[in-house]
Amino acid sequence: MTETRTPSLFETLGGEPGIRRLVDDFYDVMDDAAFADGVRALHPPALDGSRDKFFWFLCGWSGGPNHYIERFGHPRLRARHLPYPIATAERDQWLACMQQALARQPWPEAVKESLLRSFFETADWMRNRPD
Repeated sequence: MTETRTPSLFETLGGEPGIRRLVDDFYDVMDDAAFADGVRALHPPALDGSRDKFFWFLCGWSGGPNHYIERFGHPRLRARHLPYPIATAERDQWLACMQQALARQPWPEAVKESLLRSFFETADWMRNRPD
């Protein structure tokens, strides 16, 4: 009897190349979109380090290699973001960038919608300032 294996999210997204494409599209949108000025201001002028950290994190989060954990330990996302003023406006700007980046990907709509829901939950949890 042959078992059918469900691919991991990492595999569904195209592995490292697919995740890198999403991350690069995300930061390209953030860097270019006037609506994202607030969330962009929370990042350093050069986004290379941010791109790498997000890529490393998403690889492990999606079931692939734990690049982030190998370099920095547990992500502790909320603790690592506490120094940055994140209110609803920044959350919404981040999510709008991600929504545009997801729209550029060749993945099924159901996958994109599921990712956006997960990203919303995390982005909402990151808020640390009153609106």
